[in-house]
Amino acid sequence: MRYLLLSLITVLTISCNSAQSSSKTKMSRSDYMNTITAEDLSKHLYTFASDKMEGRMTGTSGQKMAAEYLKDFYKSQGISAPAANNNNYYQPIPAAYFGRSQDMMDSENVVAFIEGSEKPEEVIVLSAHYDHVGMENGEVFNGADDDGSGTVSMLEIAEAFQKAVKNGNGPKRSILFLHVTGEEIGLYGSRYYTENPIYPLQNTVCNLNTDMIGRIDPDKADNPNYLYLIGSDKLSQELHDVSEAVAKEYSDLELDYKYNDENDPNRFYYRSDHYNFAKNNVPIIFYFNGVHEDYHKATDTPDKIEYELMAKRAQLIFQTAWEVANREVRITADKL
Repeated sequence: MRYLLLSLITVLTISCNSAQSSSKTKMSRSDYMNTITAEDLSKHLYTFASDKMEGRMTGTSGQKMAAEYLKDFYKSQGISAPAANNNNYYQPIPAAYFGRSQDMMDSENVVAFIEGSEKPEEVIVLSAHYDHVGMENGEVFNGADDDGSGTVSMLEIAEAFQKAVKNGNGPKRSILFLHVTGEEIGLYGSRYYTENPIYPLQNTVCNLNTDMIGRIDPDKADNPNYLYLIGSDKLSQELHDVSEAVAKEYSDLELDYKYNDENDPNRFYYRSDHYNFAKNNVPIIFYFNGVHEDYHKATDTPDKIEYELMAKRAQLIFQTAWEVANREVRITADKL
């Protein structure tokens, strides 16, 4: 009987292991993409853009709480801080760097890292700014779309990649998740990173920057299934072509290049954190939903976010990052 029991346990163990192995092999990049859900984005954003965060103004206690929220998330997912940053999730920025009034305080970028399995020295940077404009006369400017939407989308994208890692299907190239501070007061966090890069800029394949992807531009009210892309072809035709191919295969979103026009009077290409990478000849894509009536107002709140649409946009960014991370040949700045 003892040997019969041992035999049964052995058979069951082998069966369980085989089932787990089979489960791993069945998962595809689309399966990972589909873990990015409207429900999870909403849960994150109702916390991240709550009144408790006090508008996340650079250097304030609200911004510090937001940074801690990001750090705690990455730790909970088992996503490491970069070894090249002394295993620290924070990249400190001294108050003096901001060059503003004397009441400016120290701040920090938040960074997390998934090391590539085959080409770890080549790094894709995903970025979003997590600061906002704070409070005025006791009223909280929550910044749910600007840029809570980009921030929590990055969390979900990171979680999807980490699921692939745990499934034995991690990216070939490394991915740095860079949450920058000080965007609203002058793109300071991304500038600091590019002047003090954790990984050399010459090894940075591209920067995919997400700033406001949770709302609908009033001009697109009749066709809300869209996403504005800016800068994808400025430095790299190759990156632009990969982006287009990924969208055709994995998304039904319309890619709108309205604001990519060199003569765009809004000059959005120069107004978000990707620009500090572009200045250093790193290919970029800026993902954007356009402005709306709540832009930089206290009415930019989580209840106004289009979560299903936001999930589709985040899924597209994930797929683009996946493609760039896993293709055989590195993306280059082929238009310099």
